[in-house]
Amino acid sequence: MTTSVGRSGQMMPTLIQSTGASTALLVLLFTCTLCCSGGTKASNIVLILADDQDVFLGGMTPMKKTQALIGDAGATFSNAFTATPLCCPSRSSILTGRYPHNHGVRNNSLDGNCSSPLWQKGEEPTAFPVYLSKQQYQTFYAGKYLNQYGKKETGGVGYVPPGWDQWHALVGNSQYYNYTLSVNGKEEKHGDSYEKDYLTDLILNRSLHFLDSRSPQRPFFMMLSPPAPHSPWTAAPQYEKAFADVKAPRDGSFDKPGKDKHWLLRQPSNPMTTTSVDFLDNAYRKRWQTLLSVDDMVESLVKKLEALNVLNDTYIFYTSDNGYHTGQFSLPIDKRQLYEFDIRVPLMVRGPGIKPKQNVPAAVLNIDLAPTFLDIAGLNLSVVSLDGQSFLSQMAPELRNGTSRPFFLVEYTGEGHLVPDPACPKLGPGLSQCFPDCVCEDAYNNTYACVRTLVEPNLQYCEFADTESFVEIYNLTSDPHQLENILKKVDPNLLQAMNQRLIKLQSCEGDSCRATK
Repeated sequence: MTTSVGRSGQMMPTLIQSTGASTALLVLLFTCTLCCSGGTKASNIVLILADDQDVFLGGMTPMKKTQALIGDAGATFSNAFTATPLCCPSRSSILTGRYPHNHGVRNNSLDGNCSSPLWQKGEEPTAFPVYLSKQQYQTFYAGKYLNQYGKKETGGVGYVPPGWDQWHALVGNSQYYNYTLSVNGKEEKHGDSYEKDYLTDLILNRSLHFLDSRSPQRPFFMMLSPPAPHSPWTAAPQYEKAFADVKAPRDGSFDKPGKDKHWLLRQPSNPMTTTSVDFLDNAYRKRWQTLLSVDDMVESLVKKLEALNVLNDTYIFYTSDNGYHTGQFSLPIDKRQLYEFDIRVPLMVRGPGIKPKQNVPAAVLNIDLAPTFLDIAGLNLSVVSLDGQSFLSQMAPELRNGTSRPFFLVEYTGEGHLVPDPACPKLGPGLSQCFPDCVCEDAYNNTYACVRTLVEPNLQYCEFADTESFVEIYNLTSDPHQLENILKKVDPNLLQAMNQRLIKLQSCEGDSCRATK
């Protein structure tokens, strides 16, 4: 598969030669809509990246303003996925436009290459903000970056990744109060005052200041990464009592046994204990509460862009790094699994050339964000090494021609501890993320790779890297909640075809990751 074939500087010469001056003028007008808004300046770009926000279990329900101001004003993608369902490797895929097997970030730990010196030396110099900076974009970052960012072993708060002009990054994992920021390489400590320290609001306020202080002669890129709805799920004071009667959805795979699934899904007690159900209901409700502040952020940001008269020249993307589950297959709370609730993410975009109230069914991955940003910025994508492809053509076909991918890869490297959990000694070593009832969400051999197709057949085929060579395959048309592993019912020829496709994807790089066969 090729990437967007209508890129600036690539398609125009061909059209001029083949169809004459009238077509050339038409293409020039389309290109100008994208890259010349407000004179010769390229379009602005804003990315709002939530942390652990699902879409499969109603995660967008509390965000009425966001759905109206971005989704209804532009395109909502109904088949958006993460390449890997965990924070640090997923965010690394967003930054690089590459699958985890190519950027090398396996999990949230330093040993797993999260924000490690190796990552900083090998991957960050070719991340998308570097290219945007070369395209004369003013770049701004605020919020959570990578889980190990700012630690002593990774250069501390003094280290600022290349490509960012303004840097307000959280040290470590998501918090709402009592955290440390790196502000352009200087340590800034915060306490527990709502007015001064609540991180979601602080991110918003600093982004508004950036918009006021930027140069209007150059385009800008802003990446806002609030902590919500990640734990510890601390709502703003005004939202602490919201959704008092809300509980986690009880339909689909909620509290169903993990029959014919990998052993990690077979080990939870079923049905769940009352304490586990109460815990996940509380988590579900609090997650929604934290998202109300993100909803306010979106509203304030859109109003600011409108007041500055740049809203119509700005693309606004809203998405999450991964999905989430609350009780599915009797797993209390977490992500990391291969199922739809963990790999599907919200994705909405508004901006120049995007017609309102679109529902886009094309499959889009988070590795596609970077090439889309660079496409908007006017960069010839053939000069950069990316696994993803621009999806500008999917939401603005008048600006770009392109095709959607028929299948894609989801991969994950499991985490475990060398010694047994003291609270769950019978389970043995190799496990992690264990709850009080000895339900563990992850393990060393929870390492899998899946090929997912959306066109007929609508299938997910997954292989585990374990001693069993365990395989799971689901028909998402007849079984959208993935209750039945149909391995023993599938035509062996189809299994072989899916296996061969998966083998190719696991070793793909660049153009080969966009193959159509």
